[in-house]
Amino acid sequence: MVKKIGFDNEEYLKQQTKAILERVKRFNNKLYLEFGGKIIFDYHAARILPGFDSNVKMRLLHKLKDKADLILCIYAGDIERRKVRADFGITYDVDALKLIDDLNGWGINVAAVVITRFNDQPAATIFKNKLERRGITVKTHKFTKGYPTDVDLIVSDDGYGANCYIETDKPLVVITGPGPGSGKLATCLSQLYHEHKRGVKAGYAKFETFPIWSIPLKHPINIAYEAATADLRDFNLIDPFHLEAYGDAAINYNRDVEAFPLLKRILEKITGGESFYKSPTDMGVNRAGFGIVDDDVVRFASTQEVIRRYFRYSCEYLMGFVDKGTVDRVKLIMEELGVEAEARAVVVPARDAAKAAQESGKGNEGIFCGAAIELKNGKIIIGKNSSLMHATSSAVLNAIKELAEIPDKIHLLSPSIVGSIGKLKKDILHAKAVSLDLEEVLTALSISASTNSATQLAVEKLNELRDCEMHMTHMPTPGDEVGLRKLGVNLTTDPNFSSKSLFVG
Repeated sequence: MVKKIGFDNEEYLKQQTKAILERVKRFNNKLYLEFGGKIIFDYHAARILPGFDSNVKMRLLHKLKDKADLILCIYAGDIERRKVRADFGITYDVDALKLIDDLNGWGINVAAVVITRFNDQPAATIFKNKLERRGITVKTHKFTKGYPTDVDLIVSDDGYGANCYIETDKPLVVITGPGPGSGKLATCLSQLYHEHKRGVKAGYAKFETFPIWSIPLKHPINIAYEAATADLRDFNLIDPFHLEAYGDAAINYNRDVEAFPLLKRILEKITGGESFYKSPTDMGVNRAGFGIVDDDVVRFASTQEVIRRYFRYSCEYLMGFVDKGTVDRVKLIMEELGVEAEARAVVVPARDAAKAAQESGKGNEGIFCGAAIELKNGKIIIGKNSSLMHATSSAVLNAIKELAEIPDKIHLLSPSIVGSIGKLKKDILHAKAVSLDLEEVLTALSISASTNSATQLAVEKLNELRDCEMHMTHMPTPGDEVGLRKLGVNLTTDPNFSSKSLFVG
């Protein structure tokens, strides 16, 4: 089965580059571009726009690198509370370090890191010291006085003027960060304030991939954005300012529309004249909608993403990360699309596998787990837990055996290896459970491959699991989660704990 493509990266790159450079020219060759969303590894976009290169935005910056400086923002509060980027399982401060390395790897220099809303938080101070001692320029910005009600104070030497100015010499300055609320807009406006005081008539624009302004309000792509931000209570709407100014329907989201009157006043106060922008949509330079080449493909993919978000938020509710309203909101979105959770092809097979484990009596700690992986040829492979192995481990082993065309009766891991690891966990490491999680199985496979040709053949098929769909009836243990993230599968799980223990190490 050939994967259907719904998005053309090259057309997108061509149109997006042109749109940004035209906006730079409009503002006398000095533009501050607020760069929202994930700058690299944008898996949400890749899932709902099949064919979308998750690193296409990095490719865009690489094309513009001779014309652009880059400033990275991170909110001090996110550092302090150790906010986590879910798709990598790393904190925002670590993600910022990784992003700097990734940018450098693409030949893109970070002019400075700005710690926003800085108030001498201990963890943020340590982060600042760490960067400075590695030779990276770090600036700190306090909370802007007067924001959001007193525009005269905001746009003054006591407001934006209190923030230090960051020297840049390229016509385009990209302001980005590891996640929402990182202070990108405030940094852009602070820089604009200083530029205009220096006589430089710089401008501002915004780059956001979603929602896509040029497609209908109720298109599944835009609905998937609402599902992805259900915890923030974001919702899409027709931009009323754009409709009034031009008579055209364009899609934006509530926070941008609500903030527009204030932002317009701030920009006019900074520039001393009427704003170039008549609507929040005007501020954007997004051309993602023009990269869509197969609407049916992206509609289906976006609907599937809504289901994924439902499972994710259901699990996060169980763990205490989100409230019940977030889960209910995504359920309403699913009803609006007319789909149920079982429309995800791997859900029912995983649940059936768990039932089979229960009927056989082969579980672990009295919990019976099932897992299912949909291979790229459409075939679904299942696995269930036992006293020897987690359901995730079983499913992955079965999947690579299928891909390598290895008969089921041939063991990829000899019983003696599995037994030895179990004995080590029980007798030496004093683990509560001795069944092997996926990370342990992957390590054992790599060792076994050196002496077993069948195992070596199967190991070579692990890369073919990347971007495959997978569902589990129970939330993964840490070892399963790490292994699945490294394999790059698109995982969902039912909201059930995988162990009766409160602590799973």
